[in-house]
Amino acid sequence: MTTVILWIAQGLGVGRIKPAPGTWGSLVGMVLVWLLMLTGRTWLYCACVVMGLLLSVCVCGRSEKILGAKDHQSIVLDEITAVPVCFLGPMMAVSLPSGEIPPVGELITTPNLLLAFGLFAGFRLFDIWKPWPVRKSQQLPGGWGVTADDVLAAVYVNLVWFLAFQF
Repeated sequence: MTTVILWIAQGLGVGRIKPAPGTWGSLVGMVLVWLLMLTGRTWLYCACVVMGLLLSVCVCGRSEKILGAKDHQSIVLDEITAVPVCFLGPMMAVSLPSGEIPPVGELITTPNLLLAFGLFAGFRLFDIWKPWPVRKSQQLPGGWGVTADDVLAAVYVNLVWFLAFQF
């Protein structure tokens, strides 16, 4: 069971890729965004995001104990599950009137591809930089601290997107 938990926490092995395992995990998070968009429903996207984050809290907390290290760099499930949070603001802006997510193909059109890259880059920036309260949230116990800093980095991405969208 220990091996399975670590395998999940390490993003099916992606967390072992050097250098920058967090960036590799975030790329897997982009694949997760694409898969969640295939559901076509905003409520299902959001429900899966919440379930993924709760899974991250449990699995990452257990993995810390197994590895004997706080937020070990190979643990990337937190990045994987937080990346879809980066897309919540833009997705809600488009899908709230109908409740339907735009077709996945629209994610790879030129303007949307630039937006997706910007959201990804913003997430990596805030995850590495860790402005307040992102860094402070790492002090939460167990998997809560591992996951919360990435969720807050994704919240920062949404705030920046919202401000940019206003102008």
